[in-house]
Amino acid sequence: MVRQIAILGSTGSIGRNTLRVIDGLGPRYQIAAISAHTNVPLLVEQARRYKPRFAAVTNAACAGQFRASCNGLNVEVLAGPEGLVQIAELDHVDTVVAAVVGAAGLPAVLAAARKGKRLAVANKEPLVIAGQLLKEEAQENGATILPVDSEHSAVFQAMQSGRREEVSRIILTASGGPFRGATIDEIRDVTVEQALAHPVWAMGPKITIDSATMMNKAFEIIEAHWLFDIPVEKIEVLIHPESIVHSLVEFVDGSMIAQLGEPDMCTPIQYALTHPARAAGIARRLQLEELGQLTFERPNLETFRALSLGYEVARTGGTAAAVFNAANEAAVAEFLAGRISFLHIVELIEHCLNNHDVRVNVSLDELLEADAWARREVTELAYRV
Repeated sequence: MVRQIAILGSTGSIGRNTLRVIDGLGPRYQIAAISAHTNVPLLVEQARRYKPRFAAVTNAACAGQFRASCNGLNVEVLAGPEGLVQIAELDHVDTVVAAVVGAAGLPAVLAAARKGKRLAVANKEPLVIAGQLLKEEAQENGATILPVDSEHSAVFQAMQSGRREEVSRIILTASGGPFRGATIDEIRDVTVEQALAHPVWAMGPKITIDSATMMNKAFEIIEAHWLFDIPVEKIEVLIHPESIVHSLVEFVDGSMIAQLGEPDMCTPIQYALTHPARAAGIARRLQLEELGQLTFERPNLETFRALSLGYEVARTGGTAAAVFNAANEAAVAEFLAGRISFLHIVELIEHCLNNHDVRVNVSLDELLEADAWARREVTELAYRV
């Protein structure tokens, strides 16, 4: 069987690593469709190398440039955000890798679930914003949701050792980012450059700032709750600066199963593509004798208030999660633009949560309405700070 793969966000970090993994897996894994927002030069390069039948440029203004650059290639060009949905619904595509940052990829992810695809979720937003909707669509239509981020992939692999009802807790590990061990006063005046200096991972600016605030772990708490059908009270976060143990699962008998590996996204990407089988991978092998020691510590909840908000939002559900995610995206953008301070990111998010009337059991349109409200609220508040 040849697996036909669509990569939503092929020019981003996850998309590029997915292509590297597919190069290593060989001809049984083929690229059926790719997409980008504005990075036309790289998308053209990918189209020439992998020869997909479809390519989407979600920024419609850039689609003409892509078409002109792809002269002579047998590729159908889809323009605008709806191109992602069209790709997700292609009959010949069996696997969709969702790697579009932000809420923009959410309609396509839900469309893939409705079509019963194998869905490799790399970005956090589908499960954070619409975890209940996505799980319902997947269950109803026979879609398979496989996590790509390293922490949830680790939990997913560890949970093969027992049944869900035998899990006593999930422990998500965090590098601690650039401000591990800092007090809230010590991070009050940090610069954008300091916040972008991640000690372990090389990621895009938005995700790097999420690591610095630990908002990424707050999102992962919500994701784990939906992915593994685990009560929020059974999900914990520990700081693990070496980033070797990617997460752990403790079972009722006291056994704790951990997944270890080098900090390399290629391993979880590959497992999502080949599951339930395993194949020789391209990631560097872990050399245990070189590690020295592995350390773990509890996060400072005063410094990283985003974690407490994540637990609260996971318990609340409904439109609270859409507001949480959208307010963070907008606040991070304001910080990166130099209009607000680092601590204002979480303050603006908390303001939005406190001033939003939560609705539960809602549609995608209602979630997107809450998303839009939170973005407007943050933008307006940022100019008053």
